[in-house]
Amino acid sequence: MKYRLSIIILTLLTSTIIYSQEYIPGYDAVVNQTTQVNITARLTEFQNLGIKRRGTAALQNTLDWLKSQYLSYGYTAAQLVEDTYSYSGFTCKNLVVTKVGTLYPNTYVIVCGHYDTISGTGTNDNGSGTAIILEIARLLQNIPTEYSIKFINFSGEEDGLRGSQHYVSNVVNATSPKMDIRVVFNIDEVGGVAGEINDTITCDVDESLPMANNAASAIITEELATCVALYSPLNTWINFAEATDYIPFENNGEIITGFYETNISSHPHTPSDNLANMDTVYCFNVAKAAIGATMHFATANTQVLDNQFFNEDAQVSFFPNPSKSILNINKGNLNDANYTFLMIDIHGKIVLNQTFINTGLIETINVSDLANGIYLGVIETGTNRITKKVIIQ
Repeated sequence: MKYRLSIIILTLLTSTIIYSQEYIPGYDAVVNQTTQVNITARLTEFQNLGIKRRGTAALQNTLDWLKSQYLSYGYTAAQLVEDTYSYSGFTCKNLVVTKVGTLYPNTYVIVCGHYDTISGTGTNDNGSGTAIILEIARLLQNIPTEYSIKFINFSGEEDGLRGSQHYVSNVVNATSPKMDIRVVFNIDEVGGVAGEINDTITCDVDESLPMANNAASAIITEELATCVALYSPLNTWINFAEATDYIPFENNGEIITGFYETNISSHPHTPSDNLANMDTVYCFNVAKAAIGATMHFATANTQVLDNQFFNEDAQVSFFPNPSKSILNINKGNLNDANYTFLMIDIHGKIVLNQTFINTGLIETINVSDLANGIYLGVIETGTNRITKKVIIQ
């Protein structure tokens, strides 16, 4: 949860926005696959898991519940990573789910929010964001996106952004080269207030130091506000970013934006932060906006869903392609732990044959000894054979 020190600094009424983004019917078709039933069910399940404080069984049970949800949507165990860290004598875990992009697999759209709570079940703060992130992940699981997406459920937010700070310091900056992040889209406390007219969502913009990323955040936040108007019935307000899980990214120079409720509830951090004091219809409408925005940020290709081949190839991809020396193998939604990778030249000769055991989502192979040209890259498992063109140059 973050604290609003001032109310709105800029208003964007959806009736006065001049849209540079086009309405995409395919995006809207996906948005309309979300349901009030799904959102309310996830909120109820989150609430029933109890007070998710550091070191509690409830926090671990919530992590296990999150993993089971992603797996039920079709994500594989290789796509789920537990990011473990410790503070104050407690061990906590972030959950990171990676969906690899088709054109820019090494550039990431991060969709995130925290799942820890304090003094109550936190059904609004932040069961609301958690339910929406799950719904985005469910609907985009089988939709190709040009950019990779990382769905991140952070812990430790209520103790001072511990989980997100750990992730930035020990994952983002420890990646070589440093992780390339297109945008961080954080969703925190978007459940609204029961009995009030909840028809507006606040879009967060970076106005803090360092200044270098502020202009880019302003652009991306305007795009977020436009997505709200295109794919939901909500109005938008823009306010400055405050203390929630995008702040460690903002301090790191990344481009950030986010959603936060405009009617600010008084119930978070108390035992009364529950469904009875929320507006679940509002949360459902925020989910629509968030789904549309994520497809926009990651550049989803909804037309490919009509192509049976994409469904048959399990979202396997090879990158970079063309490649000069290193080829990464993304096994997509293949559940097989082991596979053999072949490179076949234009004469039908197998020029590379390597077996991978207990594979992760991404495996890397050296192709620097192969002559320049066009090859077939083949993944073989006990039940699948997937072939794609690979260019070596």
